[in-house]
Amino acid sequence: MSPNILLSCESISKSYGVRSLFTDLSLALFDGDHVGLIGPNGSGKSTLLKILTGLESPDRGTRTLRRHTRVGYVPQEPTFSSDHSIEQVLQDTLTEDGLDPHEQGGRIARALSIGTFPDDEQAVSTLSGGWRKRLAITQALLLEPDVLLLDEPTNHLDLEGILWLEQLLKNRTKAFLVISHDRRFLESVTSRMVELNRCYPDGRFEAHGRYSDFLEQRDAELQAQADYQASLANRVRREMEWLRRGPKARTTKAKGRIQSAGKLIDELNQTEARAAQSAVGIDFSSSGRKSKQLVVAQQVTKSFNDRPVVTNLDLLLGPGQRLGLLGPNGSGKTTLLRLLAGTLNPDSGSITRAEGLRIVSFEQHRESLDQSATLRRALAPAGEVVVYQERSIHLASWAKRFLFQPEQLDLPVSRLSGGEQARLLIARLMLQPADLLILDEPTNDLDIPTLEVLEDSLLEFPGALVLVTHDRWLLDRVSTILLALDGTGRVDWFADYAQWESAKERIAGSDTAPGNGGAAAATHENKASGDGVRKSKKLTFREQKEWGTIEENILKAEERVTVCQAAMHDPAIISDSAELQARHTALVTAQAEVERLYARWAELDRNLAKP
Repeated sequence: MSPNILLSCESISKSYGVRSLFTDLSLALFDGDHVGLIGPNGSGKSTLLKILTGLESPDRGTRTLRRHTRVGYVPQEPTFSSDHSIEQVLQDTLTEDGLDPHEQGGRIARALSIGTFPDDEQAVSTLSGGWRKRLAITQALLLEPDVLLLDEPTNHLDLEGILWLEQLLKNRTKAFLVISHDRRFLESVTSRMVELNRCYPDGRFEAHGRYSDFLEQRDAELQAQADYQASLANRVRREMEWLRRGPKARTTKAKGRIQSAGKLIDELNQTEARAAQSAVGIDFSSSGRKSKQLVVAQQVTKSFNDRPVVTNLDLLLGPGQRLGLLGPNGSGKTTLLRLLAGTLNPDSGSITRAEGLRIVSFEQHRESLDQSATLRRALAPAGEVVVYQERSIHLASWAKRFLFQPEQLDLPVSRLSGGEQARLLIARLMLQPADLLILDEPTNDLDIPTLEVLEDSLLEFPGALVLVTHDRWLLDRVSTILLALDGTGRVDWFADYAQWESAKERIAGSDTAPGNGGAAAATHENKASGDGVRKSKKLTFREQKEWGTIEENILKAEERVTVCQAAMHDPAIISDSAELQARHTALVTAQAEVERLYARWAELDRNLAKP
């Protein structure tokens, strides 16, 4: 074994019954390796991780671990003693590991600092899924492993938690391998990608670089495979024509060619079988409504237990608009979805929906699925056919479209995996024509191939869409506008994810980050102290001019927002949908300009502050 290889598996195979997960698979992890592992559901990713951890044994092949190498493991669904506190769980971990008691206090203190838990004495049984996942990650890091193996660590984490984990892994100098379907997360933390997939001759494909580099290299590999398959098909066609002429296998040369033709045919069959990858057929039906305004919210306010969720929200949704919601867990995203859907009433303000509006909702916890029903009845409650886009489709064909096998039809829904239940819910929703899609975390448990199909379907949907997801790749690609909730009732509009990220960095970068109008005040303070003049020598001439006028520009932009808000509430335009749409667009544009100017102000201010 090479001295810099920490952990490896060589020529391993694993099957469950007649189902083979992978065959003759090899993988090595090196010092400082940051590896992302992806693949369709059922390709064996979690099983491979358990084999690398030592929790399972391969049917064939070997696992090798370098001496004195410590392996940490974060399972997909961590379990803890429910009656223990956070600190007790960490204490037990060190005790089981045999660490010197004198070292335990400092190690636990560092771990608690890493996890940023609100209350170290909180019982594990009261933690949310996101905080339980944080505890599992912190617990694994507590033992200071040389190799860290993580199975879907972003599941249950909110956006803040994902960013926390990203920072941990990016700062980590030791090796890790992570399974994830979060493409932006993979782009941020990995330097090598491995995909398990039967479409490759070796059952796997590896690319060095970030996830975007992997996509480019994978496309080139798949194109090369397609070109080879086309060339092979041509050769087989020529050999088939020769065989049809009935050559007599009397000579050694003729016998050899006949055998060679048979091998070519077998190779082509194997190549075509690998290339015939099934994909989920997602295509949401639209009702075809032509109304320009589907949902209009004016000065909507909602609170729970005296805690504001949204305050004075103005919102207009029309066909083709795709609204993405941002905010930490508990900030009110699901509450806003319920307000828009009409299952919850605002405390004040009004929400007007188009007459006969058809709303289709994907609920995060899949409450509408009867866990005791069979898959057959969940897909087609009334018989053996479903009606999709005014066409009757047999149940077996409909199930196949969502990658369900015939033998699964009589299984109860409770026996399906998380990804299969997500596909089932999408299959049911697709049967309902919609004007407005409301999707609350539709990406949970979906693999990357299914996510890509879902993205394309949402982009093609002609109605309106409101989307809550922790998948930033999907959110950024699909949404035409973003609305951020902070949990205190404040809402902010952003043109895209990058603008939201920039605003967040600006706030985090300064303890005295200004609020509305704060940039002007901060600028005045700099000028009064003479500091602004001294610092501005570090700016270019163009930037100095911009710095001198940005206060005035921010004030003008905020005045423009005020004017647009007043225009939205003009009673004279309530019945004029085109004018209402135009004024709403102007308001969103004005709010986005304010955020852009604040972000630019913060950027210039940071440049001024540099030594």
